[in-house]
Amino acid sequence: MKQLWAKKPLTPDAEDTGLRRCLSAFDLTLLGIGAIIGTGIFVLTGHAAATQAGPAVILSFVVAGLACAFAALAYAELAASVGGVGSAYGYSYAAFGEFLAWIIGWDLILEYAVSVAAVANGWSGYFTTALAAIGHPIPEALTKGPHDGGLINLPAVLIIIALMVTLIIGIKQSARLNAGMVLIKLLTITVFIGVALFNINPANWDVFMPYGWFDTLENGKTIGVLAGASLVFFAYVGFDAVSTAVEEAKDPQRDVPKGILWSLGFCTLIYIVVSGLLTLVVPYYSLNVPSPVAEALRLLGINWAAALVATGVIAGLTTVMLVLYYALTRIIMGMSRDGLLPAYFGTVNEKTHTPVRNTIICGVIMASFAGLVPLGVLAELVNIGTLAAFVMVCIGVIVLRKSQPDLPRPFKIPGGIIIPVLGVLSCGALIAFLPAVTHLRFLLWLLAGAAIYFCYSMRHSKLRV
Repeated sequence: MKQLWAKKPLTPDAEDTGLRRCLSAFDLTLLGIGAIIGTGIFVLTGHAAATQAGPAVILSFVVAGLACAFAALAYAELAASVGGVGSAYGYSYAAFGEFLAWIIGWDLILEYAVSVAAVANGWSGYFTTALAAIGHPIPEALTKGPHDGGLINLPAVLIIIALMVTLIIGIKQSARLNAGMVLIKLLTITVFIGVALFNINPANWDVFMPYGWFDTLENGKTIGVLAGASLVFFAYVGFDAVSTAVEEAKDPQRDVPKGILWSLGFCTLIYIVVSGLLTLVVPYYSLNVPSPVAEALRLLGINWAAALVATGVIAGLTTVMLVLYYALTRIIMGMSRDGLLPAYFGTVNEKTHTPVRNTIICGVIMASFAGLVPLGVLAELVNIGTLAAFVMVCIGVIVLRKSQPDLPRPFKIPGGIIIPVLGVLSCGALIAFLPAVTHLRFLLWLLAGAAIYFCYSMRHSKLRV
């Protein structure tokens, strides 16, 4: 049993990994923005407003943003002090030991892989619509999986393969692509804000909170501001991906906390502004569509702006997939180096300085799921998995404050353990507001991970005693 709680050293040697330190605080901030601004602002905002919170979706974003802020501060402290392999996996290893670290790592694999495949499906929808608009439609059988009456969602497959090649070439090149895409979608959001400011109708806020703070309907569906916060929380998934770049940051103890906090703060502000304007320019109940921002502009009769926003959506979802895909490969590589997964997954190519094998295997699996499987049900697991990881990171700060009080902390959360405790409580509350069936599916996934740990990982761990 001692093996279960064996902890990694707090200052592992990261110079022998083969990875290249080339990312600045600005690069990391753009990675965070690239991962955060995407599906949430372009899709979930309208869905949450129409079905759960009404115009008060702006409060849902505030609640979710506060929970993320507490977790982000915890990530920043651990990134600066613990170092090594970033992400909740690496931090849990240092704070709690091997078994809980494996469970969190297993959780993150699900979170990132399902996120990439699900976003690829959304990307495919916008892409095929754009092609049809310019007179080059794709046959319907090649835009849907077998479950939906087609053969394969080919665009979803191809975009993941394209991102796979990009990540294989090198992280610096990937960061440059991400920066370009981030610029496009920020310009798109700027266009929307500029147009919306001149088309505000205050009457759309006459009923600001139609569903109250929280309620459960007879069919089990949860509605209200807090239920909306549990849904739009997906909009913030991605800032934690910045921590997975700790071994490729030029000065990780300084740059990673900056990248996490800057990207989260910027994106929270953008979400509040956009969600407020979106529900002011059109009635909230008209926004339950795949592209609510573009739909709002279309309803206003401003078709050129709607077309531009659709283009921005494609760019936005591309960066989300790129950064989450990147984070997934780095987490798997770290788990492999620790012996919890086969060493095959941890090999870094000498020429590209990237985990080529790992990247290819992940790409093929995610492309297969994106092309053949409807991921709506699985996508619900993303939020609960992310929230669970955030809770563990906040607890990790508390544990290390007690067990390692003299550990150097270049960045330290002010106020003692108050903020980490608030992070545990707020993220735990959002988990409680998710549907019961989501809890069950998540539990089954964790049980499968525990079985793999006891059958393989525990026997091959490099911390085996």
